[in-house]
Amino acid sequence: MPAPWVDTARTTLQQATAALERAFDDGAPVAEVLLERCRVVDAQVQSAWSELAGAPPGLTLLAIGGYGRRELYPHSDIDLLLLGEAEAQQAAQAAIQTFLAGLWDAGLQPGHAVRSVAQCAAAAAEDLTIATALLDARVLAGESAALEALEAALASPEIWPPKAFFDGKREELRQRHARYNDTAYNLEPNIKEGPGGLRDLHTLAWMAKRLFGVRTLCELGELGLLGADEAATLEREYAVLARLRTGLHWVAGRREERLLFDYQTTLARRLGFRDEHSENLAVEQMMQGYFRAAAMVLRLSGRLLQRFEESLTGPCPATVIDDDFEVAGGYLRLRDPQGFERDPLRLLDLFAVWQAHPEVRGLHSTTAQALGEALDAIDERFRNEPRARARFVQLLRCPDAAEVLARMAHLGVLGRYLPAFGRVAGRMQYDLFHVYTVDQHTLVVLRNIQSFRDASSRQRFSLAYEIWPRLRKPELLLLGGLFHDIAKGRGGDHSTLGAEEARRFCRDHGFSAADTDLVAWLVEHHLAMSTTAQREDIADPEVIARFARLVGERERLDYLYLLTVADIAGTSPKLWNAWKDRLLADLYGATRFALRRGLRNVVHAAERIAEAREEARAILLAHGMDEARIERVWEEFPDESFLRYRPAQIAWQTLGIAEAEPGRPRVLVRPHPRPGALEVFVYSPDTDGLFAAVTATLDRLGLNVVEARVVTSTRGMSLDTFQVLDAGSEFVSPERRAATLAESLTRTLSRRPLEVSAVRRAIPRQLRHFRVPLKVEFSDNVAGRTEMSLVCTDRPGLLAQVAAVFRAARLRVHDARIATFGERVEDFFQLSDEHDAPLSEAARAELLEALAAVVDAGRG
Repeated sequence: MPAPWVDTARTTLQQATAALERAFDDGAPVAEVLLERCRVVDAQVQSAWSELAGAPPGLTLLAIGGYGRRELYPHSDIDLLLLGEAEAQQAAQAAIQTFLAGLWDAGLQPGHAVRSVAQCAAAAAEDLTIATALLDARVLAGESAALEALEAALASPEIWPPKAFFDGKREELRQRHARYNDTAYNLEPNIKEGPGGLRDLHTLAWMAKRLFGVRTLCELGELGLLGADEAATLEREYAVLARLRTGLHWVAGRREERLLFDYQTTLARRLGFRDEHSENLAVEQMMQGYFRAAAMVLRLSGRLLQRFEESLTGPCPATVIDDDFEVAGGYLRLRDPQGFERDPLRLLDLFAVWQAHPEVRGLHSTTAQALGEALDAIDERFRNEPRARARFVQLLRCPDAAEVLARMAHLGVLGRYLPAFGRVAGRMQYDLFHVYTVDQHTLVVLRNIQSFRDASSRQRFSLAYEIWPRLRKPELLLLGGLFHDIAKGRGGDHSTLGAEEARRFCRDHGFSAADTDLVAWLVEHHLAMSTTAQREDIADPEVIARFARLVGERERLDYLYLLTVADIAGTSPKLWNAWKDRLLADLYGATRFALRRGLRNVVHAAERIAEAREEARAILLAHGMDEARIERVWEEFPDESFLRYRPAQIAWQTLGIAEAEPGRPRVLVRPHPRPGALEVFVYSPDTDGLFAAVTATLDRLGLNVVEARVVTSTRGMSLDTFQVLDAGSEFVSPERRAATLAESLTRTLSRRPLEVSAVRRAIPRQLRHFRVPLKVEFSDNVAGRTEMSLVCTDRPGLLAQVAAVFRAARLRVHDARIATFGERVEDFFQLSDEHDAPLSEAARAELLEALAAVVDAGRG
């Protein structure tokens, strides 16, 4: 290998790359950067072909694929085709190897094929991917006649004729989209292959080339297949995607097409984005630009695919619906191409007609184009027009309002009519909790709300179908869902700001004062029920009474429950489970009872204890346990047990304790009344460190604690319960887990000293890129205990490690409520010192320091 050529080529490429990076960072148009990189690489490839291979006679060097269309990203492959007959191929074998080795040594990554024209035609006929790559072929060195011969061979009607090519590429596109769940809204999207990514634009260009013989998509305008606005939009969104991909290659230092969390913040800074405030980070601005570009590519792709199909099948007869609309080929079409321009209110009429004709496949491409060009007509004057407002309200009240609003959002109409919604379009939240952008989350919430009317929703939501018929006006719930997150990203409390937006909308659209107050109240308090259920002890009547006072009436409770369920289920496919379903159902039932009883009629402790004892006694008697035996067991039950546990739990515990060996641990495990969880009862000598030992064991078994109640008997035994879910799927199979869990905990609790060490496990890649600032707050409650809240970044085994800290500090845990939201932990504990006294200021300071050390150690 001639070292001088390799050294010179490597230096030239390195210097050119550095210059291109500087130009890119200085804001040079990305198309110019890619084209210049292509020119630089062309020069080195041509030089190598001449100097290292000696320009072998009979062979023509072609660039194909992305390199062929002069779209060469920093770490993309250099796809080459060496075209020639078999004799020329054989004679040049050594020269070809020298040529390719030189390119590799110079720092390029060539991919190559050596074929004759006939071999190319045969390979293309068998493989659509090869046929596609050859569409972008261009000559680097050799005879242009060779390329002409190749193009003539590929044009044969036997090699992917236009319809077969179109059908094949469209099916490829569908399968590719399916691999990404048919959505562009992934937290770590693939800029090249994902829905709405660069590959979609490439696919359209290949189709256009095969069907119409054009070189670029823009040339479709001359054929009447692409409007000027559409061409400009495609060019603009291509630049957004190409710039992201180029920057990603340089930030990653390799060919990386996935916009991973590992690179997002660095890339955002490199592209010039800056944090505006805590709710509009630079990375969120960058990702919003990506999601908006991908959504627009998907929108225009749908139009062009429809036009391409029509060009192959020919025009279809139209069926008239009314004076303004007709159906052609299954698509809804505006009869007058200038109809939106003549009367912009037809922009809303369109969706009413579409909803009334469910047999329609979609919107006709010409109408979609006309709608896109008419969006500017939805201005302040349009929004203030009484007829427009009336028609929008009518759409909210139609049977499939959620689907109508989703169509309006997809086509850009909703964001124009509600500018606040337009501002959150494509807005992501940089965390692992929210897997959708704000606008997509909102649409999922609306679909969840609409699903409550169907009996099939009972399989996922236990109470929603039962409550839905009681809604006085379902459209008010839809409005609550539409506005609940509409103010995100502005800074400030999005619930309060969103309530102001909702109140303004309702007032402007003629809703009554009562309806307006209900919608605004829903938006302002849309997090209250979720927060109460997941962070507080809903078995505590004071908690229920406080929540009931906030709600105030049954109607608000119905609306808030349905909105809460739809919101949680619409945040992430993994977030909703049977545990949360029953948790919210329990809170709903307890609050409804409190409202029915009356907010002033507080149930006092003595009355509650007596009721719990009688109900539990009845259950135990039915099991055949006599009164005397019940009372013997209950002698060690403090009043706290009858206040904090339900009668069925007390009965279960009593039966287990009655069979326990004196002084020996007894562990009971059963399916929890909330499906998908296990309830664990631990009856054991109440040694300090018991909580830490139990949580460490549960962690080793792959179980998450979501709730813990710690009670000590009058004889010094634990009466503790833990509600657990599987750490992976958050669903526990009782048959698979119960016996193993009871045996493991019994062994742990039988050892002395108790084993409290937590297992350290690797932190998942995604969690490493999020840092939730540690926040620990203390307060004393009326029971004489210290309440501690812990907010920090989640990681495997965190609760067990926190429990070990409590043990080391000789603290006792009396209650725990565990909640995880993506990467964010929000845990609540009731603590005391070893003498059951509240924590002193010094103890709190020491605990805070120890917790900080544990959290910091997990970041390494």
